[in-house]
Amino acid sequence: MLERLKSSLINSPVIKRGEYNYFIHPISDGVPSIDPRLVEEISDYINKITDMKRVDTILTVEAMGIPVANALSLKTGIPLTIVRKRPYFLEGEVELSQSTGYSKGVLYINGLKRGDRIIIVDDVISTGGTLIALVKALKTMGVEVLDVISVIGRGNGYLKLKELGVEPKILVTIDVGEKGVEIKHVFGDQ
Repeated sequence: MLERLKSSLINSPVIKRGEYNYFIHPISDGVPSIDPRLVEEISDYINKITDMKRVDTILTVEAMGIPVANALSLKTGIPLTIVRKRPYFLEGEVELSQSTGYSKGVLYINGLKRGDRIIIVDDVISTGGTLIALVKALKTMGVEVLDVISVIGRGNGYLKLKELGVEPKILVTIDVGEKGVEIKHVFGDQ
C-alpha cells in the first residue's frame, strides 16, 4: 500500500534550514522530477478511500497540490478548482489570509458557491495554517467540505483541523531528522 510513496519519502534528501530538518520530495517541492507513476499511485489511493460520487469539485491550493489533484480530476471526471495566490477580481472571489510555519500570505478562492460539496487535496500538512484558514473560509461560504486529504503529514497541524470538526486523511505521516525521513503511519494501516 503506497509502496512507491513510502520508498520515495525514505530516500528523500534532508537539508538543514537553520535548526529545521527539511526534506526534499517531488510531491512537496517538485524536485527532483515528479514521477507520473508516483502521482498515479497516490491519486488511485485517494480515489479508493474517498466517496467520489458525492463530490462536486476537487479543490487544491497552488502550487504543489496541483499534480495529485489534477490526476484525481482526470481519473474521476470531477472538476478541479485551484485556490490561487493572486487575485483575479472575479465576481464572488473570496480572499483569505493564511499563515504557515514559514510564510504568511493571501489566497483567493474562485468558482465555488454555497452548497458545493468538495474535497481538499493537499501535498503536505505540517502546521495546518493554510488548511485551517481555507476550511474556515469555505464554511463561511456555505461550501460543504466532505474530506481533507493530505499526501504527507508532518507535525501536529492536523490536530487543529480536528478542532474545526474536520478529520483529515493523511496518507503517510513522517518524522524528519538529521538522518532522514522516517515513516510513522500510513493511512489505512492498523
